[in-house]
Amino acid sequence: HAQAAAGVGGVIKMVMAMRHGVLPRTLHVDEPTPHVDWSASDVRLLTEAMEWPETDHPRRAAVSSFGISGTNAHVIVEQAPASVELPPTPEPGAVVPWVLSGRTETALRAQAERLLSLTPDTDLQPADIGFSLATTRSAMDHRAAVVGENRDELLAGLRALAAGSPSPRVVLGEPGTAGKIGFLFSGQGSQRIGMGRELYAAYPVFADAYDEVCALLDAPVDVDSEELNQTGSTQPALFAVEVALFRLLESWGVRPDYVAG
Repeated sequence: HAQAAAGVGGVIKMVMAMRHGVLPRTLHVDEPTPHVDWSASDVRLLTEAMEWPETDHPRRAAVSSFGISGTNAHVIVEQAPASVELPPTPEPGAVVPWVLSGRTETALRAQAERLLSLTPDTDLQPADIGFSLATTRSAMDHRAAVVGENRDELLAGLRALAAGSPSPRVVLGEPGTAGKIGFLFSGQGSQRIGMGRELYAAYPVFADAYDEVCALLDAPVDVDSEELNQTGSTQPALFAVEVALFRLLESWGVRPDYVAG
């Protein structure tokens, strides 16, 4: 028995079934039981795999997991929407962070050593490695961010982290326990020509929030115009950019305890 992982097997099975468009047969059953009136409804037992056709709605499947103590966990899995475009990749020269963590400082350095031993043998792009490190690993108490514009700089930072040596490419820290987060919506004077342009191009969350705010404002917003420094343009442009920044940070799990401005 797969113990605590028993239910996830069914989830994986149905995700793969959706991906391949195949309804898998029910295991260990040669024919439907005669104690059920199968003709009374559209429900039937699959004794053989069959095609799962595309329709005007996404494929859905229900997965149940039953525990011996009476636990009943039930989840409905829905087919993911088709991806219309690939996520943006950083332009050459963009700084990429690799984040690592460990329960102790020694474990953190060991993580750096492990990644250092694997990275030279892979053809993955630095941004892809950074994405996986940030989204698929648990965050422990001892943390580090290795930053660099290319693979060589990132590997140099990893070597320094693994050796416990100081490096301008390594940022160390531990999560705060008592501190609180405040977001400040700054006012006129903090604007600059082109503000938010790179974030708009790189992060759909930022772009969507920015466009939504601009659509609701009566005043035109053009961060590339010299009129940005005029009050009538400055205030709405700052508000649009700052709301978009808020939504971007929120999408990364950063939420404020206080908001001012």
